[in-house]
Amino acid sequence: MKLSRRTQAVAAVAGAAAFALIASGCSASTGDKPAGSDNPIELTVTTFGTFGYDDLYKQYEADHPGVTIKPTNIDTGGNARTDMFTKLAAGTGLTDVVAVEEGWLGSVMEVSDQFVDLNDFGAKDISDRWVDWKLAQGTDADGRVIGYGTDIGPQGLCYNGALFEAAGLPKDRDAVAALFGGADATWDQYFKLGNEYKAKTGKAWFDQSAFVWNSMVNQLDEGYYTADGKLNVEGNADLEERWGWITQGISDGLSAKQARWDWGGGKGFVDGSFATFVCPGWMLGVVQGNTESGGGDASTGWDFADVNPGGASNWGGAFLTVPTTSKHQKEAAELSAWLTEPAQQVAQFEAAGTFPSTTEAQTTLADEATPNEFFQGAPVGAILASRAKGVVAQFKGPDDSVIQENVFQAVLDRVESGELNAQTGWAEALTLTDELVGK
Repeated sequence: MKLSRRTQAVAAVAGAAAFALIASGCSASTGDKPAGSDNPIELTVTTFGTFGYDDLYKQYEADHPGVTIKPTNIDTGGNARTDMFTKLAAGTGLTDVVAVEEGWLGSVMEVSDQFVDLNDFGAKDISDRWVDWKLAQGTDADGRVIGYGTDIGPQGLCYNGALFEAAGLPKDRDAVAALFGGADATWDQYFKLGNEYKAKTGKAWFDQSAFVWNSMVNQLDEGYYTADGKLNVEGNADLEERWGWITQGISDGLSAKQARWDWGGGKGFVDGSFATFVCPGWMLGVVQGNTESGGGDASTGWDFADVNPGGASNWGGAFLTVPTTSKHQKEAAELSAWLTEPAQQVAQFEAAGTFPSTTEAQTTLADEATPNEFFQGAPVGAILASRAKGVVAQFKGPDDSVIQENVFQAVLDRVESGELNAQTGWAEALTLTDELVGK
């Protein structure tokens, strides 16, 4: 497998930095004395996006006198990836606990020796906590567990029931699921309904194309990489077919061409600019947060249906890691283990909509089916549990997130602006993949 120049450089520099740390005699050990009121320590944590940990940090501090948590939250996963690799290459600056996103876990695995083997701190004793594939994702080729799984990303569909009703479409979530085809929902039906909606209202169907594209790609058995780690873009008929679908949708005017992660300060979720939004569990917090930022609330009409065009899909999910540069490895591992316990994952879901990776927490949410007031009383936990059935995350290669963000996302922006069309856009995507990653 050919690694990108970026990945090769990070691996080399990070290895050198780690050697320098060892040679200088710096210790990453806390010592034998446990943290407590007479031995206070500060644990630093870096997350990104919306993790829903604020109340959990306070609870942990209350239950562990002498431990103070200093959190840093970075706005997006892409920026968090840049931050982590920059500090990893420098050999300094990483916090005691660092959240890693599924899309760039492959790059982390190439320098997995720069992260603590959590087996040294009891990972084997709690390995049955997670769904099997999530535990496997966080385990490197040498059997070292370097990440405790937080959430997974089963997908349903967010839709604005008020906009649907105004366009003569059903607003009841069960009827909406049936409208898209239920268990047999297809992207063909999704785009067909989008064109009908556009014809009736003159408005766009989805916010912007890159998220829809990512949803499509994640449904494939193999995406930008094959299961054995080979680059899988050029000559990939499945990708090229889906490229045709999304670029046709753009040509048909179904994209509102919104700015990702901004949506006009959230106003795009309020002013009727688009009616559907692809929603892995963690996006529920994004939808609510941006709707409220844009001046909306539950009355704006967003709902959540137990359906996903093209079938089951996992998009995203994160892990908590402990870099070897941490001077409080034991305590950092204990905090990471506690934050990923089933009870805490349920609390995280309630705060941020992130669907648990532990089987016990998944069962709890499915059984409780608590109505979510913002999403019109939708039992979002039960819906996501339904959407999670049969989901196994796609293998993500070392530069998966680079290809998604710096190749296809960037090219789709240019297609939406009219600079490129379907054919020239695909050619540009292949060129950029070769330039950034290689063949």
